[in-house]
Amino acid sequence: MARFRTWVSIALAGVLGASLAGCSSTGGKRAEDAAKAEAAQGRAAVDTPRWTFAMVTHSGDGDTFWDIVQKGAQQAAVKDNIKFLYSHHDEAQQQAQLVDAAIDKKVDGLIVTLAKPGAMKAAVERAVKAGIPVVTVNSGSEKSKEFGALTHIGQDEEIAGEAVGEELNKRGRKKALCVLHEQGNVGHEQRCDGVRESFDGKLINLYVDGTNMPDTQAAIEARLQTDKSLDSVVTLGAPFADAAVKAKEGASSKAEINTFDLNAKVAQGLKDGTLGFSVDQQPYLQGYEAVDLLWLYHYNADVLGGGQPVLTGPQIITEKDADALADYTKRGTR
Repeated sequence: MARFRTWVSIALAGVLGASLAGCSSTGGKRAEDAAKAEAAQGRAAVDTPRWTFAMVTHSGDGDTFWDIVQKGAQQAAVKDNIKFLYSHHDEAQQQAQLVDAAIDKKVDGLIVTLAKPGAMKAAVERAVKAGIPVVTVNSGSEKSKEFGALTHIGQDEEIAGEAVGEELNKRGRKKALCVLHEQGNVGHEQRCDGVRESFDGKLINLYVDGTNMPDTQAAIEARLQTDKSLDSVVTLGAPFADAAVKAKEGASSKAEINTFDLNAKVAQGLKDGTLGFSVDQQPYLQGYEAVDLLWLYHYNADVLGGGQPVLTGPQIITEKDADALADYTKRGTR
């Protein structure tokens, strides 16, 4: 029954995603232009009070994934007459301190990631105790309810990993490398565990320092050079796919490069064949829906999900999807 509810959540997220995509069709061009103009002028679509919502993530600097999350949150904030505050730190203790700072500002709502839930537990519970509604996004779905959050928005990382394993099976792959770029991130471990669960071949974990891209590339290249039987590499974030492609070239490997997440460079890689497939968790939706759900909670006491995570993925993206998504990736919403 729990699995059924989560897939209902996926269907709901898909409907939301389709409605966003529809805005970019020829028939919806005027509506999209009007929406852009309204956003640029900072006009709200509602007359509710100007509440303040803060988002605190575990992002490092320069991660394009979180740029997309922010864009979704910011556009929802304009629509909902919300003052939106964003902060981030890739060290869990500092992230927790940023949550404390948001609590001290007496924000009206908090959006937080739980990549390292043990370090975030006390800070999130303090927010809940202070009467601040919390929505968790992206990571930590299994701890969200326990910590007192209203709901979680993101993808089930193990289900996403299983989808990757199944896709590797379809492609006839026998030995894959799963590149983890942030040690201690429970979501990353779950992704690789999910791949291992459904993949008929052998999966090897490779831990790298995601804050140092040259070292990441070198580590992947070294593994591909020493093990020619590797026929697939799976990176856990779009920025690392390019490093894997360069590592493949340096190692003269024939391994297929695949990745989690999507950006303009990944879409181009899918189109030109340098990448096999990507797994999209729709980060724009994660930001947009988090703000929207907090607004709905304040305005109408609504809570989405029925106690289960609201899933925004996974969606396997291949070469056939690249053209359709290219415009969205260029504008920074996919």
